[in-house]
Amino acid sequence: MSAAGSPPAGGEGPVRPSGLLDVLRVASVVLDTEGRIVLWSPQAEELFGYGAREALGRYAARIMVHEEHLDLVVRLFAEVMRTGRSWAGAFPIRRKDGGTRLVEFRNMRLLDDRGKVYALGLAVDQATVRRLEQEVALSNRIVAQSPIGLAVLDGDLRYVSVNPALERMNGLPAGEHLGRTMPEVLPRVDAEEVEESARRVLETGLPAVDRSMTGRTPADPDDDHAWHVSLYRLENTLGTVLGVAVSVVDITEQHRANTEAESARRRLAVIADATTRIGTSLDLERTAGELADVAVPELADAAAVDLLEAVVQGRRSALGPTEDAVIRALAVRWVATPDVLSAADPPGLVTRYAPDRLITECVRTGLPVMVPHVDDEDLARIARSPEAAALLARAGVHSYLAVPLIARGEVLGALDLTRTRNPRAFDEDDLLLARELASRAAVQIDNARWYQSARDTALTLQRSLLPSHPPVTGGLEVASRYQPGGATSEVGGDWFDVIPLEDGRTALVVGDVMGSGIPAAATMGRLRTATHTLASLGLDPAVLLEHLDRITAGLDQALATCVYAVHDPRERRCTIANAGHLPPARVRAGHAAELLDLPTGVPLGVGGVGFSTTTVELGPGDRLVLYTDGLVETRRHALDERLDRLLGLLDRPGHSLEEVCDLLLGTLREPDNVDDVALLIARATTPA
Repeated sequence: MSAAGSPPAGGEGPVRPSGLLDVLRVASVVLDTEGRIVLWSPQAEELFGYGAREALGRYAARIMVHEEHLDLVVRLFAEVMRTGRSWAGAFPIRRKDGGTRLVEFRNMRLLDDRGKVYALGLAVDQATVRRLEQEVALSNRIVAQSPIGLAVLDGDLRYVSVNPALERMNGLPAGEHLGRTMPEVLPRVDAEEVEESARRVLETGLPAVDRSMTGRTPADPDDDHAWHVSLYRLENTLGTVLGVAVSVVDITEQHRANTEAESARRRLAVIADATTRIGTSLDLERTAGELADVAVPELADAAAVDLLEAVVQGRRSALGPTEDAVIRALAVRWVATPDVLSAADPPGLVTRYAPDRLITECVRTGLPVMVPHVDDEDLARIARSPEAAALLARAGVHSYLAVPLIARGEVLGALDLTRTRNPRAFDEDDLLLARELASRAAVQIDNARWYQSARDTALTLQRSLLPSHPPVTGGLEVASRYQPGGATSEVGGDWFDVIPLEDGRTALVVGDVMGSGIPAAATMGRLRTATHTLASLGLDPAVLLEHLDRITAGLDQALATCVYAVHDPRERRCTIANAGHLPPARVRAGHAAELLDLPTGVPLGVGGVGFSTTTVELGPGDRLVLYTDGLVETRRHALDERLDRLLGLLDRPGHSLEEVCDLLLGTLREPDNVDDVALLIARATTPA
């Protein structure tokens, strides 16, 4: 495509003329040597008011010149004809209608092919000329002094004119613009979309206003700038397309302000999200995972949450300048390539990092470590091994940030961040956001750490207090299970016991101390010891529970539920008393599983209420199932519905006691159950 208004290539035909002469309305008149008019243009008719029939053959001076200047004009005409030198000037004319007008003249001598001499006169209304001069001067001054960058592109969208403001914006003189396209002049600016808009403007004539463009120019090659670009099609008075006018406004400051505001809004949104998502439980791994979930992908393409192993073990840790950091990985999240995952420490792995590693520096100093642009030497200090460094390089890790997790003045570990897909390097805004996330999450992680330590202690105490019984005791075959509550809750006070008695009898006990943690476990231990002591006296179950009730009442307002049963293999029966506990289930051959109809009683520790003993048959092959409420109670189901399901599972034939224990726990136990479960199943055997 040739530039609009330029001469066509051979064979392409004529182009449309410029409209400038039509604006000027130049009048053309040809005179012979005597000064008579031989040719008279329509523009001359318009300017002087005489038609061609009136003008042709008459002396030009008589109808074209004001009488005051007649002698001067005749003399000037003679001079042009004698010397051949052109003459130009302005003087008033007398129109046919009697009016006068100031006209600019150009006179020159003509010679035809026969050697005959003529004179050509060109005349233009001076007011029209002055108006065009003023418009051109004004346009030139506006273009030259405008703070807005202005340019004209031809039909091929190549620069044909730029003003000084645009020279300053782009950092290039006008000469380095001319004949080149925008992408060629500014290769580090995203000008392709604007150029496409210019092409549509050229084709449709519809303006394109405030198109955004960003990038870097030779005027400031180290910083990004932003511009609004508007485009308009240029046409002459005849409608010929000349090109595209471009105006460019530098909006860098506004763009930076908007970017900073958006960055602040994003930080607030991420922090608000973190407030609701981090610390939803007191589980250490889950809390670390919640922090990593918030960081990816909003802040990084991959995130790892690591704690010092000493901190996980409940000890304070202060690293010296030459000490390795022993670190346990708690969580890893990524949206990058699998190589990043392969290079990261998997959750649960304990790794030793040398003193020169960046994560070691972070946890030793308690200060962030940021590497905006990562090179091979940096990768060697980020990864745990040369192999891991190679994986990170292959994944395209180009920016790194580690911030310490600090709670209550102690460095717990670090939040480790990398970027691969996101092309931006970590900057101060990212550092600010990462530190805020780490600060908020560190408190939650520390809470989970101490809670888990306390929970582990309680669980250890709980398990140490639970019995270890033989699979066959007296006339019973016994199986049992204990399962602590979900990781987000404290250990409860559930317990069971199998106590051999005189005459081949066996006492079966299941109880639940209300409350949780170490106090509940300690109370459970005291009640279990008391139960052993009282059972050795051969007391009736109801009497034994009365003694336990008085003991419990003296244990700092403790309450507990309990079922105490004594099996007599000779009598083939059980005597049972209940202190506010769920009823045991009995399974007999040829009968549906059933819940024993026992007086419920009140929990131990209430005091002042008696207990009852009930006798039930339990022959060889019959089973007695004792359990705590954590097995059957949920927030979503009615208790009767859950107890019916328990009985339905017990009716399934062909399972050993161990298999029945696993079946009940695997089927009835809800994943989010926060309560402990104690389960005890006894099957009566034939006495020896």
